Amino acid sequence: MNAPLRRGAAWATLALLTSSATLVCCVLPAIMVALGSGAALAGLVGAFPQLVWLSEHKVLVFGTATTTLSAAGVLLWRARSQPCRACVRLRRTSAALYAAALLAFAIGAAFAFGLPLLAR
Repeated sequence: MNAPLRRGAAWATLALLTSSATLVCCVLPAIMVALGSGAALAGLVGAFPQLVWLSEHKVLVFGTATTTLSAAGVLLWRARSQPCRACVRLRRTSAALYAAALLAFAIGAAFAFGLPLLAR
């Protein structure tokens, strides 16, 4: 298997993980409060106080996610023409991971930055 393709898959996975942090920081609390689960959210924050740090530093979280998404996109684009059979399969998997990461990032950005603007 080709090294650039492996790097692309690794970056796509990293992008998915960092984009998932945007969901945890911004979407999870908003959804829980909207569903009337404020007490459950308080218990969750008590069990995982790192959630507060993620929410307080959402610009850093989104900046990191943007960097990893950009790097993954570039590496996946560069490895798009690898001819081997394993490369094709890994490219499909990487593309699916990358699409999931982009979706998670978009949802997180909408909750973190878009909805507060609408509330004004």
